[in-house]
Amino acid sequence: MQFSRPTRRLLVFLAWAAALYLLLCLALLLFQRSLIYFPQPRAVDDPALLLRLPTAEAEVLVSTRPLPGRKALIYFGGNAEDVSLNLAQFAQAFADHALYLLHYRGYGGSAGSPSEAAIQADAQALFDRVHAEHPCTVLVGRSLGSGVAVRLASQRPAAGLVLITPYESIEALARQQFPYVPVQWLLRDKFESWKYARQIEVPTLLILAAEDKVIPRASSDALYGHFQPGVARLAVIPAAGHNDLSQRPEYLRLIESGLCPGSVP
Repeated sequence: MQFSRPTRRLLVFLAWAAALYLLLCLALLLFQRSLIYFPQPRAVDDPALLLRLPTAEAEVLVSTRPLPGRKALIYFGGNAEDVSLNLAQFAQAFADHALYLLHYRGYGGSAGSPSEAAIQADAQALFDRVHAEHPCTVLVGRSLGSGVAVRLASQRPAAGLVLITPYESIEALARQQFPYVPVQWLLRDKFESWKYARQIEVPTLLILAAEDKVIPRASSDALYGHFQPGVARLAVIPAAGHNDLSQRPEYLRLIESGLCPGSVP
């Protein structure tokens, strides 16, 4: 079969377009985790403030401020966050809580490579260890870490849950970034927070940044809508962005409002 010159040009163009599309899909399949995780070194390197959490596959590090008593806070950070940098301000603001800030695999000296399954397994191991000593343990997750915290709260007896700039799912965010790519088939780490929000029964606080350019407000609102009535409340910090939220005076006060109360029996 012979084609006219314009038809041949169109077929060649379509072939190149298809090849480029398949190449894009292959690149997202192979390198997707490098688009999600950005491991950071640990700035606070005091051995006295470090807990080593052995797991079946890797040794995971936890920046900590040990404190006897019933109350504890476990913190899960963002995808490009050195969680140890929160230790000083958290220690001052939450003086009656033991603090545990998880360094994901590949972050802050933790061994291994990050993935949703690995992070979730490490989060469960950390909670079990902390909760054995501190029956009132609150989970705090920021950005990527909000997905870790909400899933963990659906699996373990947390006393409370604080989600900072949370999202409905990483899959939904990826669909917005790559609308013509079948991300639902390519994505390995989906962090489907909406699915676990339905199972949460403990008091939950969602803290949003009014000027967040990373997590769309619609995504946070969609997650909020998946909680059972009366379980979650929502607070918005005005004029704050995704990355400078923690510099606002309301930030620590809001987190504190979601922690263990002073009169824990």
